Amino acid sequence: MPWNPDLYHKFQTQRAAPFYDLLALVDARPHLKVIDLGCGTGELTRQLADKLPHSHVTGLDSSQEMLDAARAASFSTANLIFTQGDQATLTGAWDLIFSNAALHWSENHAELIPYLFNKLNPGGQVAVQIPSNHNHISHQIYRETANEDMFKFILQGFQRYAPVLSIDDYARIFFNCGAENIIVFEKIYPHILENSDAVVDWISGTALVPYFERLGKYKDEFIKAIREKMRAAMPDSPVFYPFRRMLFSAKKPN
Repeated sequence: MPWNPDLYHKFQTQRAAPFYDLLALVDARPHLKVIDLGCGTGELTRQLADKLPHSHVTGLDSSQEMLDAARAASFSTANLIFTQGDQATLTGAWDLIFSNAALHWSENHAELIPYLFNKLNPGGQVAVQIPSNHNHISHQIYRETANEDMFKFILQGFQRYAPVLSIDDYARIFFNCGAENIIVFEKIYPHILENSDAVVDWISGTALVPYFERLGKYKDEFIKAIREKMRAAMPDSPVFYPFRRMLFSAKKPN
């Protein structure tokens, strides 16, 4: 998908907040082999590498645009490299598999999570943060809009539903994998945005990306329709945007 780093970074401070909660779950030890799945433009991957002394960190992302931004910012160092790839087909063996706000772009988590867990070395850890805001009114509205006759025709019926499971499901998956130190929880990060247009700008940098890819010249009409519905649904200014996130961590026995 063609990601726009500038649009994604419009709410960089708000998007970064869950990263620090996820980072706090990491068992920081030296000499780890680490992969950051969905590293994006690399700022947070750099911070992850800084927390793990004498470790080797690889930032993996499918977007060339995001990786170009990471390399342009000169985040690469002796202990941090960036590479393009698909997180769902990760290879190799790792001491830490870390992913902040990216794993929800890969399907079938009931199979994906055990697959990634099996890529851990003994004693290794997986630590993941994913949005679980897919039932928010903004998501309901863009799916409703995509189902209108004109857009449904242009999109050829395309809809993307988040593959995110419940916290109980993730805990059970890790238990079935034989994991230790299982931590799974949801947290709401309260954001105060200027108005409903700002909420649309927020989802334009993430959830709407696969729709934009298919809409071509009709992208602006799609956004206009969503903005009108959102203004009716969230007329206040400022607006309270309760962003729900899920964080989980588990370790592989030695």
